Amino acid sequence: MTLTATTLLTLALVTGAALAATEDLGHGFAHHGVATPVSNHRGIVCTVDGSGRDVLLVWLFDHTGGYALLLIDAETGKAEQFPVPFPPGGDCPYSSILSSRNRFYTHFNSWFCEFDPVKRAFTFHQQTKPQMAMGMTEDDRGVIWSVTYPNSGVVSFDPATATLHDYGWVYNQNWAQYQRYVAADDTGWIYFGLGNTASQIIAFDPQAGKGMPVLPEEERAKGTGWVYRDLDGKVYGKALWDNEHDWYELYRGQARKLGREHAYQPKPIITSSQGLFHSVFPDGKIARQCDLTERRLVIEDPKAGTTRELHFDYTSEGAHVMGLCTAPDGTICGGTAFPMRFFSYSPKTDLWINRESYGQWNTVARQGDHYLVGGYGGGFLLDWDPAQPWVSTVKGKAGCNPQYLIETEPAINRPHRLLPLPDGHTVVLTGTPQYGYTGGGMLIWDRATGEHTLLEHTSLHPEQSTLALVALPGGKLLGGTTTAAGTGGEKKATEAEMYQLGLAERRIDWRASYFPGAQDYSDLCLAPGGLVYGVVDYHTFFVFDPVKRELVHIEDCAPTLGRTNGQQGPRIFVTSPDGQVYMLFQKGIVRVEPETFELKLLAESPVPIGPGGDWLDGRIYYASGSHVYSYRVAPTATP
Repeated sequence: MTLTATTLLTLALVTGAALAATEDLGHGFAHHGVATPVSNHRGIVCTVDGSGRDVLLVWLFDHTGGYALLLIDAETGKAEQFPVPFPPGGDCPYSSILSSRNRFYTHFNSWFCEFDPVKRAFTFHQQTKPQMAMGMTEDDRGVIWSVTYPNSGVVSFDPATATLHDYGWVYNQNWAQYQRYVAADDTGWIYFGLGNTASQIIAFDPQAGKGMPVLPEEERAKGTGWVYRDLDGKVYGKALWDNEHDWYELYRGQARKLGREHAYQPKPIITSSQGLFHSVFPDGKIARQCDLTERRLVIEDPKAGTTRELHFDYTSEGAHVMGLCTAPDGTICGGTAFPMRFFSYSPKTDLWINRESYGQWNTVARQGDHYLVGGYGGGFLLDWDPAQPWVSTVKGKAGCNPQYLIETEPAINRPHRLLPLPDGHTVVLTGTPQYGYTGGGMLIWDRATGEHTLLEHTSLHPEQSTLALVALPGGKLLGGTTTAAGTGGEKKATEAEMYQLGLAERRIDWRASYFPGAQDYSDLCLAPGGLVYGVVDYHTFFVFDPVKRELVHIEDCAPTLGRTNGQQGPRIFVTSPDGQVYMLFQKGIVRVEPETFELKLLAESPVPIGPGGDWLDGRIYYASGSHVYSYRVAPTATP
């Protein structure tokens, strides 16, 4: 994109509209620009540089990963950007820490790194066992400790000698572990709480390099174990941060149960998750806002009683596009993460609109003159009428547009399929459950009456979640499952299945496993003649007869076409107004020949195809990373 186009896209974030400056890529393809041309912070701290000037350190994250550290002068707004000294690989910081020596640390994509604001440079980086720190701390000797997802890897870094020690994985479970809380007692023992399937606290001995579980099995609970360092030199923790679990005193590797009462006196350590915002400078000034969207910084000086607004700049490849589809007003709309933004592109005017959204728009669909959203977290459902003025969504508040309807967690937390039914008013939402849970539910919502039913996985497909869904004649739904658990949950099913559900009865008519070892039914589509097209594990295409309940065609696309597109709500199939069915592969655009089921590659995309996908005025729109593209489909010959 030209500089002018980039500037106009940035202007969209302030004025609400900007010129896209669409680029013709040839062979029917067009590039319409970046949906959300901003980055998200993954940790902010206020400190000083080598000259004693107040500065902010900001981890920058766009669709490429945690790509840089941004240093902003709090007096002038002048910003300097430092690329991370290793490949981000799409990963990003989930924890960081500002040490007592004024150095900023993080650990992701299996790399540990140190940034020194005094030298204005990365001063250390080293590769470790996978993958990213979920929690970090500093011990009394100034050594930095990191504990990593998914298998509780432990790393220490001594800044005095610039020596890193990778202890490897120290605690095994059959599910991916989140270690959000890490603490060191004054003797050097390390403790960390983990979850989410079953909480635990690990006591780690640096001398032996071994970790030992603290909680008895009967005290483990769904959620995350919690620990903190106290001013008395000891560490304290409990199975969950609530009033129902006993405190433990943790010291020299020993655990002593204290009961429910405990005086909480945490030692100040500047560390947290990706949401870290340490807003106070050493001289007492406060960063009230650091807005990467508007590139605006607000600094308050309590001593002088003044507040100043500064503007800064940085480069960004833009936020991930989560999904898109055609809206009733003839625009292409969807959502991005991170940050969570709504975008709208008008092919007629070549204009973008970009706004703050409610949550992460995982899966989107149109029903009549309304646009529907199934979002993360909480498994929420939104209803947007594009013909009416936009009124920012507030949970539980009437009169918003998009209107918040309901949340469905823990049954659904991360939606994967949003299906508007042909009756024009019923909507079905499915997906994976809350963190640490296994088995996702199904929401059936009537837009006309507000009546709804939330079915749990136990009455549908125990220990599985619905990933693909299509409406059949006669008030039936055909679903395809995934064996994946909720984030950080335990995978229990071994094989995905298809099933049929009667809407009137709200129960399963039949279920069957058609593909041995399959883990995901990636998408389903009603095809000509009452057949159903489907994809398994993002590479096996099949044709299913729902009346005979038989497979009539199977094709492994991996050798010729590779994998289909993907995202949390992938929209692999695109149907044209004349009934032609197209498929989005990472490689390109494919048409399904209805007589032979041949998958005909129409054109190879100039970029890998990501989130799909919808039809508008003879073009198929899709995303790749942060960018939106389209392909002009040539008319098919009339028989």
